[in-house]
Amino acid sequence: MRALSKATIYCLRALMYVASKNEQNNYVSIGEISDELDISFHFLTKTFQTLNQHGLLESHRGPHGGIILKKASKDIYLIDIVHILEGADFFDKCLLGLPGCGEREPCPVHNFWKNVKGNLQLEFRKTSLQHLAKAINTGKMRL
Repeated sequence: MRALSKATIYCLRALMYVASKNEQNNYVSIGEISDELDISFHFLTKTFQTLNQHGLLESHRGPHGGIILKKASKDIYLIDIVHILEGADFFDKCLLGLPGCGEREPCPVHNFWKNVKGNLQLEFRKTSLQHLAKAINTGKMRL
């Protein structure tokens, strides 16, 4: 079971990559991100446009172009990205996508999701890209 869409997962991986490479505040090539993470270049371009429109990224064309975080990675939290890509009501939706799911007419995973989503939302609110970038760089974690 996957709570986040594949698009959001790919985007989170890409942004963690950018944050982990961006200590000197340089642009990171979308081609590099695509190659390193094995994510479609065209998918990344489209998704990054959305994040650019919401003020999280800045892009620059040309041989030294790419993307850069518009805010410091310490100021970008997972909740910000999830709200942009999944919608601000992500934590209010049924995990199975059933309309009308709620206390009066619950789906089979309603109680499970109710308990999990509160903890998940709290973790997303307190986890920044900087925190994850440090974990990647010090722990040699993979994306």
